[in-house]
Amino acid sequence: MADPFIHVANVRKIYRKQNEAFLAVSDASFDVEVGELVSLVGPSGCGKTTLLKILAGLFDYDGGEVRIGSAAHPFDPSRDIGMVFQQALLLKWRRVLQNVLLPAEILGLPRRESRERARDLLALVGLAGFEDKYPYELSGGMQQRAAIARALVHDPKLVLMDEPFGALDALTREKMNIELRSIWQKSRKTIVFVTHGIAEAVFLSTRVVVLTAAPARMADNIVIDLPQPRTLDVKTTEIFGEYTRRIYRHLGME
Repeated sequence: MADPFIHVANVRKIYRKQNEAFLAVSDASFDVEVGELVSLVGPSGCGKTTLLKILAGLFDYDGGEVRIGSAAHPFDPSRDIGMVFQQALLLKWRRVLQNVLLPAEILGLPRRESRERARDLLALVGLAGFEDKYPYELSGGMQQRAAIARALVHDPKLVLMDEPFGALDALTREKMNIELRSIWQKSRKTIVFVTHGIAEAVFLSTRVVVLTAAPARMADNIVIDLPQPRTLDVKTTEIFGEYTRRIYRHLGME
C-alpha cells in the first residue's frame, strides 16, 4: 500500500510561557491522501489551528511524527504550501491581480506564465473582470475568493485553510462552500480545512477528522460518502444528518 501524502502520528504540542506549560495537543493521528479535502473539527481551543500550523512548518511539535510527501509525491515546504486564513489579508495598496501574484513573485516564478495562471484562477473563483479592483472594492466573500486564488497561483501540492469562511455572514458562507467544492473538484488539490462548522465540514469534505477538547486527540476519522457533485439539497438527506449526529456525539452535544 502506498504511503499517504500526509502522515500525522501521535503528535504532541506543548506551549510554554515562563514557568508554565500547557499541553495543547496530546495525541493527534491521521493521514491524508493526495487529492483529498479533509476537515478538522472540534471545540474552540482544541488545537485545530495548532495542528494546521504544524503542517505548515510554522510550529514545532514535542513528540510524534509528521511526514508530508512521498517518493511518488515529493514535497518542498518552501513552495508546495498555499495558505488561506480567516481574514483574506489582501494588501490594500495592490490590485486584485497583483495580490494573487504575490506568492509567484516571492518564489521568482516566470512572470508571463504566472500572470496567465492568476487570470485563469480569478476566472475559476468567479472574479473575472475584477483583476484591476482594489480590495476595498470587493465584498468579504469576493476577497476570500481572491485569497483562494492567491493560495493556488504557485500550484502548491497542499492547501491549508484556517476557518476561511468564519468571518462571513451565513448566506455568503453557504455560497463559498459551494464555490470551494467546485474549485476543489476542478483543481483536485489536497486540502486540509479547519472549521467549527460541523455541517460545513460534512458538506465540503471527503473525510472529517474529529478532535476532542484540549489537549486534542483524534476521536473519529469519518469517510464522507455523499453524492457528487454536492448541492445544498444534500443537507436535507438522512445520511447527511447521520454524519452530523455522529460528530455531535463525539463532542458531547447530543
